[in-house]
Amino acid sequence: MTLIFPSKPAPMVDIAGLSEKFPVNRIYCVGLNYKDHVVEFGEDPDKVDPVFFMKPADAVVANGVDVTYPSKTSNFHYEIELVIAVGKQAKNVNVEDAKDYIYGYAVGNDLTRRDLQLELKAIGMPWDISKGFDHSAPISAIHPVSEIGHPTEGRIWLRVNGEIQQDGNINQMIAKPSQIIAALSQLFVLEPGDLIYTGTPAGIGPVVAGDVMEAGIDGIDRLTTKII
Repeated sequence: MTLIFPSKPAPMVDIAGLSEKFPVNRIYCVGLNYKDHVVEFGEDPDKVDPVFFMKPADAVVANGVDVTYPSKTSNFHYEIELVIAVGKQAKNVNVEDAKDYIYGYAVGNDLTRRDLQLELKAIGMPWDISKGFDHSAPISAIHPVSEIGHPTEGRIWLRVNGEIQQDGNINQMIAKPSQIIAALSQLFVLEPGDLIYTGTPAGIGPVVAGDVMEAGIDGIDRLTTKII
């Protein structure tokens, strides 16, 4: 078979302590998964369920790599998130079995064109262009479950230029990792290499060129990204 142009290699994410890489298949994201963020977003946490959306696989950006301020926005936001790395195919999985499909966890930043998101939300249109743009998914190395287990609590935080902006705990997630895996596996066949960004706590806000974001989840990793 002859291709009309060379195929691109799969995007890769580092794995802590290993020389092997994690090839990215798809990136799923969860929105409105912390009650304080739901309130911050102007919604009632008792009336809103977490929502799913996607980013392209090649949106991943390695720890310490700069990100260029994107086009078509004047309100560019950070969102610190726990990321699940899927390790085997999952279809119609029960919540009780969902952990068996998780390879590991990482720290991610769901970068967002907030002005575009709010405009799209106001007219009931999909969020794609506000979320799924180039270099919108910075991520730390993945830490395998064999190393860190399945974290159920731990401080999740983000600083901009040394000032704390987000400060929560992953135990505040509305849908827990097992519930997210189970729900997504009813909608899609999850595959090894899938990443799931699981939502952000309150404190979202803008960054501009020159800003440095430092973020972390206790017991997992830290993630640093500069906007240029």
